[in-house]
Amino acid sequence: MIIPHPLLGPRDAQEFTYLGDASLIDRPDWQSENAMQEFHDYLYLRENPAGQHRELWFHEQGDRSWLVVTRNTVTHEITQVELASDVARAQGRGR
Repeated sequence: MIIPHPLLGPRDAQEFTYLGDASLIDRPDWQSENAMQEFHDYLYLRENPAGQHRELWFHEQGDRSWLVVTRNTVTHEITQVELASDVARAQGRGR
């Protein structure tokens, strides 16, 4: 599978490490009233979709960037790749 890196262009998926659902960017606030339940759900409850899915990938054997890859889990077709820092910033997180 080829991942079209937004900065480096097309890269082989073997350069990356798959890290799971992109919702991991939305880590709960540890000071919230329901922090224990929110962290339990964050750590252990996962969807296993067939079809379009947003995933986190780490470019371990490259520039060490984090990417949010939108991929069809049935066909492996990649429809969008974004830097995770840009996604987090757009959601009001990060610097």
